[in-house]
Amino acid sequence: MNFEREFHGPNSGYVLELYERYRSDPQSVDEATRSFFKHWSPPVDGMAPAAAVGTASFDKIVGAVNLAQSIRGYGHLAAKLDPLGTRPTGDPALDPQSHGITDDDLRGLPASLVGGPIAATASSAYEAIQMLREVYSNHIGFDNDHIRIPEEREWLREAAESRRFRVENNDDFARALLERLTQVEAFEHFLQDAFPTKYRFSIEGLDMMVPMLDEVIDAASQSGMSNVLFGMAHRGRLNLMAHNMKKPYEQILAEFRDPLKIQEMQNAIGWTVGDVKYHEGSERAIKSGNAHELTITMPPNPSHLEMVNPVVMGMARAAGTNVSHAGAAEFDPNLTMQLLIHGDAAFPGQGIVAETFNLSQIPGYWTGGTIHIIANNRIGFTTLPEDGRSTLYASDLAKGFKVPIIHVNADDPEACIEVTRMAYAYQQEFEKDILIDLIGYRRYGHNELDEPAFTQPVLYQAVREHPTVRQQWADILIQRGLTDEESVAALSKQFTENLKQINDALPEAFEERAEELVDPQPPPPEPGEARRIKTAVPEDRLQAINSALATLPENFKFYSNRLERSIRGRRDVLDKPDEAAVDWAGAEELAFATILEDGIAIRLTGQDTERGTFNHRHAVLHNAETGETFVPLQQLEQAQATFEVYNSPLSELGVLGFEYGYSIQAPNRLVIWEAQYGDFINGAQGIVDEYLVSAREKWGQTPSLVLLLPHGWEGAGPDHSSGRLERFLQLAANTNMRVANPTTAAQYFHLLRRQAHLLQTDPLPLVIMTPKGLLRNPVSNSPARDLMDGKWQPVIDDPDADPDKITRLVLCSGKFYFDLVNSEYRQQYEQVALVRVEQLYPFPIPDLQAVVERYPNIQQIVWAQEEPKNMGAWDYIGFRLNRLVEGKLPVDYVGRRRSPSPAEGSSTAHKTNHAMIVEYAFNWEFEQ
Repeated sequence: MNFEREFHGPNSGYVLELYERYRSDPQSVDEATRSFFKHWSPPVDGMAPAAAVGTASFDKIVGAVNLAQSIRGYGHLAAKLDPLGTRPTGDPALDPQSHGITDDDLRGLPASLVGGPIAATASSAYEAIQMLREVYSNHIGFDNDHIRIPEEREWLREAAESRRFRVENNDDFARALLERLTQVEAFEHFLQDAFPTKYRFSIEGLDMMVPMLDEVIDAASQSGMSNVLFGMAHRGRLNLMAHNMKKPYEQILAEFRDPLKIQEMQNAIGWTVGDVKYHEGSERAIKSGNAHELTITMPPNPSHLEMVNPVVMGMARAAGTNVSHAGAAEFDPNLTMQLLIHGDAAFPGQGIVAETFNLSQIPGYWTGGTIHIIANNRIGFTTLPEDGRSTLYASDLAKGFKVPIIHVNADDPEACIEVTRMAYAYQQEFEKDILIDLIGYRRYGHNELDEPAFTQPVLYQAVREHPTVRQQWADILIQRGLTDEESVAALSKQFTENLKQINDALPEAFEERAEELVDPQPPPPEPGEARRIKTAVPEDRLQAINSALATLPENFKFYSNRLERSIRGRRDVLDKPDEAAVDWAGAEELAFATILEDGIAIRLTGQDTERGTFNHRHAVLHNAETGETFVPLQQLEQAQATFEVYNSPLSELGVLGFEYGYSIQAPNRLVIWEAQYGDFINGAQGIVDEYLVSAREKWGQTPSLVLLLPHGWEGAGPDHSSGRLERFLQLAANTNMRVANPTTAAQYFHLLRRQAHLLQTDPLPLVIMTPKGLLRNPVSNSPARDLMDGKWQPVIDDPDADPDKITRLVLCSGKFYFDLVNSEYRQQYEQVALVRVEQLYPFPIPDLQAVVERYPNIQQIVWAQEEPKNMGAWDYIGFRLNRLVEGKLPVDYVGRRRSPSPAEGSSTAHKTNHAMIVEYAFNWEFEQ
């Protein structure tokens, strides 16, 4: 508050009101106002406030209070944050003259004007102001003026000014810190000398990251926490893996020395292609004195720098969620915490950062707060900050999410430790995110083979002349008398010699202990497991579950009769299973219920997923009179595990990354993400490419996430038609996922149950092209008996075809089958059989072979699809069909022509083209 503006003239009435509030309850006004009122009294008999205290004194008091507030709010602009000495920008508000006062004026005023913990130890306002500058404008910059919640703002101010997290004079800690920094530096120097032509993305210039993470790990270990998760890109990753994650030097050096040998060993345990060493993950466990175990995990991350952020958040959510009971899942933030390390160029540049921040306070995605560290070397490859962002600080994006920000000079070890302890305490206290902007530099180029002086010659001249943080800290300890130059040199030599001995012994290790040089991985699943799964559910069990789902709260009021009929109609279908039909949503609900009864937890998220984009699911019912919600699957007495369902924010990349991380951390849970429309999967393509389809081959991970992608041409235009089936089929290789396009409710039921029961034995991602218009269309309904006696069918033959009459075999997939079977041409062309390929990958060769052999007189096979020729399944399936028939039969295509856009924008054009495709599937004469 600007007191000179607010406490004079027309605002005097407001001042008196504030003063009365202050007298009744000092805590009802902010600290600056409290400080002012300690030295102010209201006018007496109409006398102006200035007359009561003296005009000069009043102005000086106002100036002192405003100066203190300016330092608290803008002191970071004058902080000495750059290790290379760049002058801070400063701000006029930090100058006493801007407030009409001088240093001499401040010496004559009491310290209590400044307020806070500092006032108690200072002899005057001048001394208190100098102490404030030491806090806010030295090597730490507290950038929290955007924090609006009073309790958080007061906590941050008190923590900064009390210095209760500062490193006390502890000789043992100081020596241990020197030893740690020596390890960090010696590791980088050895790699540079031993492998000068190999990339490592050195940490040098930000060496304090390792001791800072040590602080977090130590604090978490003492707190009784179960999991700590780190997410970061490649800068400094190898150093953190060696020292924080305790990955043996031997393993890391082996990857430098003989990457081909490491690749061969990874192949032997199921990693087909592997990845570069600075992408791989690591895990370690710490046991404290009370036998409590803390698991520390750094998941793998591709070169898409910030993509790991939501993955780590999802892993944390899974690690802290109790699912071993019926009802809703319970997340305990005390069980887990996460720390994300960002790049200064990527943090403002990559949209997934904002998407992840947006998840942080949403109930279905909340993880109890994250500590963020920007590894700020003030350059992105060759791009300077002014070319890479529109803000003063790399961290400014976080202000929009009301995240506290602490800037710190990476060359001040004690300041770095102080802000780390403060960040951890804040995260634990408020269960919210906090950010440390660790400002350093980059010793080499983007990688060690790149010459940065080509584009930043002046900067890199300064870097070359700048001593390392280890050297600076060693000099400080020498000055304190805690060590000497000989001991410092000996320590460095000791670590270097240790690395040299390990490296020299590697040839022998490759011969005698090769298995120790790669991380163990679970064995690959037994072939054929998917076909042995029994998915049918006995009639009595289904009826009992359905009866339980029918129980609604007393006096529950549906919004409409139509909705009530729909929901209650699901409950009646099992009374006469040989007569009634189950719709898509009913089959899904029954599948979920039986899976829960089997003890497998379910998490279902997506945009509008609670109701369903197409108004079909209604997993969450809303009482029309009270607004209260009711989730039938969370009230199921038979359930042995929890059911979670959440509407997600309007995000694909971040949310899919979150759900991927959840599924990796909790492989025994059925985790499902549903797109609002399948078309929007392209917004999450990076997660699909880098994690979902390739994680097993690159990193040995076994994802099992389910994707529900609404897919089908119904005249809704280019962005509401395609789940991009072709992209998944292009990425399908080495049994890395399952891709299905089911046509009936029963097929969907068995597909979900099969996926759930393969989690333990054969985990793979499952991509399902789900219908839209068919969701409430009776043609996709299934006899209830099919849930009790049926199974998943990769291929469904034509039930009405006479094998001897068939000359044309039309294969199709998904919703397009119903367009064909319900067309006028179905009855006209008895020589055409319609066969559904429900499972596209792994390609069901035995099932299709059996179908083809059933028709002795076929002369032609046609693949019919509604997608353009360069989309859908044709490019994937055409050569497979040719190989299946060994060239003995022609294999032809019917569908839309090739197009860069999935569908027509005009509904009229859609109908015309669609009608033509349907007709051609039956009667088009192909040139042979």
